[in-house]
Amino acid sequence: MKISVFSAVLIALVLVAGSASAIERCGSGPRVTCVVDGDTIWLDGEKTRMQGYDTPEPITDICGGDFERLLARRASDRLIALLNGGNITIERFGQDRYGRTLATIRANGIDVGDTLIAEGLARHWPDGPEFWCN
Repeated sequence: MKISVFSAVLIALVLVAGSASAIERCGSGPRVTCVVDGDTIWLDGEKTRMQGYDTPEPITDICGGDFERLLARRASDRLIALLNGGNITIERFGQDRYGRTLATIRANGIDVGDTLIAEGLARHWPDGPEFWCN
């Protein structure tokens, strides 16, 4: 489902205005609005997977290396900074096979995935190499 830019901005402003504090990393409590990792977040109770890019997993440690864990943490921290750094918009594209909303999120008009890729914190999805596994 695509939404208009106006609707996306309105949704983003409601989310930001409705939140008394900044978006943070998800903890052990209820997940309402928080960052799971560099490509998955909760927004107002909706689990959202950003499309077009992938970041290392901070919990499952798929490749089994310190570099993966470090990069996962950096990607999550950078996403938090981007989401808290300005106007965010969200464009939804249905759901994935896990029931997560697929979306593109822009901070100040720039796709957060493009920023993470450019900064070496993410790869293009699905065909970019998992460079953190090397």
